[in-house]
Amino acid sequence: MDWIQTTLIDPVSNVLWTYVLVYVLLGVGLYFGIRTRFVQFRLLGRMVRQVGSSRTGAGEGISSFQAFCVGLASRVGTGNIAGVAIALTLGGPGAIFWMWVVALVGMATALVEATLAQIFKVPAGDGSFRGGPAFYIERGLGSRRGGVLFAVLLIFTFGIAFNMVQANTIADVLDSGHGVAPGWSALLLVLLTAPVVFGGVRRIAKVAEVMLPAMALAYVLLALVIIAMNITAVGDVLLTIVQAAFGVGEAAAGITGGLAAALLNGAKRGLFSNEAGMGSAPNAAATATTSHPVKQGLVQSLGVFVDTIVVCSATAFIILFAGSDVYVPGETTEGASLTQAAVAHELGSALTPVMTVLIFVFAFSSVLGNYSYAEVNMSFLRVRPRTMTVFRVVVVAVVGVGALLDLVTVWALADVAMGLMALVNLVAIVLLGRWAFGALRDFERQVRAGVDPVFRTEANLDLPGEVPGSVWADRPTADERSATPVP
Repeated sequence: MDWIQTTLIDPVSNVLWTYVLVYVLLGVGLYFGIRTRFVQFRLLGRMVRQVGSSRTGAGEGISSFQAFCVGLASRVGTGNIAGVAIALTLGGPGAIFWMWVVALVGMATALVEATLAQIFKVPAGDGSFRGGPAFYIERGLGSRRGGVLFAVLLIFTFGIAFNMVQANTIADVLDSGHGVAPGWSALLLVLLTAPVVFGGVRRIAKVAEVMLPAMALAYVLLALVIIAMNITAVGDVLLTIVQAAFGVGEAAAGITGGLAAALLNGAKRGLFSNEAGMGSAPNAAATATTSHPVKQGLVQSLGVFVDTIVVCSATAFIILFAGSDVYVPGETTEGASLTQAAVAHELGSALTPVMTVLIFVFAFSSVLGNYSYAEVNMSFLRVRPRTMTVFRVVVVAVVGVGALLDLVTVWALADVAMGLMALVNLVAIVLLGRWAFGALRDFERQVRAGVDPVFRTEANLDLPGEVPGSVWADRPTADERSATPVP
């Protein structure tokens, strides 16, 4: 496996990230920010209200809030705990600054891709919907081959590579914190994953709706306690992060590459964590039953903010408060075990079991979210039921294998897989962006008129055309229904 990594995975990853993807990610995000008049800042308050008002109303389908939680289940996981730790050890404190930049710019990208997923979604036959980049590439760009390419990349990235990362993180914290051998962790994960994976996307949505918000809140509260204990050091930590982001001061010492290392590792881990532009979260966004595509776009955009600006920042502060007692940048690559050690340093070793539970839930919920994305794209490929069963068995197996491999190998594979997937999606959403811009204009016009926005593609002058067989075609327009208060 080491030979494969050094001769195949690492060279591809270096070219992909150093010379292409960082700049494409930031460039596309800025383009969408300008075209939407920086919707991520203008409508941030409405994003929060939209999440709060979307828990019900889905009928037989999946509510907007449940879709948000499935997306959050995949976003909030090892990227927030292990990924931040890796970014700090390889890129120094400055990597956190570039994670923030990727997230704030990426919020506009997330809104666009989620809105497109809603516009081009299709009925699933069970009262819910299916959609995502594979669907909007085929239906919006008229390219079945492009959709198949994306679907295959996503199935490998999320069904295989990312699930190996999540399993590896769980095995790491159980081993470092409690002396549990990776083999036992692998067996435990296989036994827990199989029943939920074979239960389908509906069961995943219900599990995520209950599990993820509670665990994310618990982790943020734990971080707030640590921040309150170190309140006088907050200013110094922020200064350290900003200085190191540009290769200035002692904070950049020990990091090979200085500014470039901070930018590269911040962008890598930022994309892995918040997924803005990767093309994964739109698969969850499309499943929601909502009256307007932009409503779900706002919800998914908020997910990027929560993931990186809130949860990733919490992890970074915990580690930087602990300082050199647990964290030495540039020496070794450390993951979730570093975060676990930092919490124990600040609050005592009695918190180690609590952190183990939190990390386990974050990582395991990501396994569920990852599988739900892969399942949607398997349905796009129109695989036979028997093939789907084989794939589920493979997913369960790779969760076990991931727990046994070393940290560097599984993260290197994940970097290449998500980079290739993101490039395909970013090209597609730039080409289809006018659909999302039109939907946003339609949404904001109805809000200004004082009605709850309802969308349809038929005779919608804000859109570049109609979507054949659209699920939105028979929706009433604002003029055809009584005005109702905007939630």
